[in-house]
Amino acid sequence: MAEGERMELSRRLLFGSAVWEVARPRTPLTSGHLMIRLSNPATALDHRSAADWLLCHNAARSALADVIGAGTCTLLFAHRWHALGASIGEPAAESSTPTFHLFGRWDGEPVTPAEQLALPAQRRSPVPDQDLDKYDVGLRTALLAAATAARRSAPDGPDSTRPGRTEPEAVVPLPAIRTWTPSNPAGTHHTVLAPERSIGSIQDVTPPELLALAAELEALALRQSVTGLSCMVPDAAVTGGRVELHALGRSAGEAVNPFENVLRSREISLALL
Repeated sequence: MAEGERMELSRRLLFGSAVWEVARPRTPLTSGHLMIRLSNPATALDHRSAADWLLCHNAARSALADVIGAGTCTLLFAHRWHALGASIGEPAAESSTPTFHLFGRWDGEPVTPAEQLALPAQRRSPVPDQDLDKYDVGLRTALLAAATAARRSAPDGPDSTRPGRTEPEAVVPLPAIRTWTPSNPAGTHHTVLAPERSIGSIQDVTPPELLALAAELEALALRQSVTGLSCMVPDAAVTGGRVELHALGRSAGEAVNPFENVLRSREISLALL
């Protein structure tokens, strides 16, 4: 199959939940590369959709561990930003639909995310279909099993993230979020965010904390000095056991792509190398 034909193939849906879906990107960069994508782009981020995102993310991490042996995972996404040109350091934009790229990492992986992302988008090699075929049936089964188990154990019961559920009317203040500039920033507008509560994995984040992080990101993205944000959540194994969201301010006229610096960063490059 020619490369152009391969690029035109539809993404593979692996799991669909109430609000989000887990799929292969149109151009999977590694066998551990999945994406979490809104089923309906018009859906607002509220408690229900935040809870469903966490359900899909946690099920994806569990499935990657069970099927591929992924011991760590790194999350990449953009906010109010689309990768331009060569898109060095970040997955090429597939659509305007909110999308999160999850890279599972395992011993013996034939190619690392950084090796692919360091190349211009047009020179990256998608994973061959036969390699995806080895894993995707197992991933579908594991995703469904993990999500089903999570729904059954959820405090609100098995239907807590399904359509038709109404949220409580009471408005609860969002949890506090800490923000700081890292000691070796990848660019002028490099901010790290984390919930005030000590958290060792995204799997332990609550929907209110996810909403609080989203609100802080929105404030960062609306600064006059930036057009949008490129974001990365390294595995906690790289960040000393802490969940940290790295937000990089981007603009069409930027002199340096900050993600090129991320790939060389001593602090967080190990998440992708």
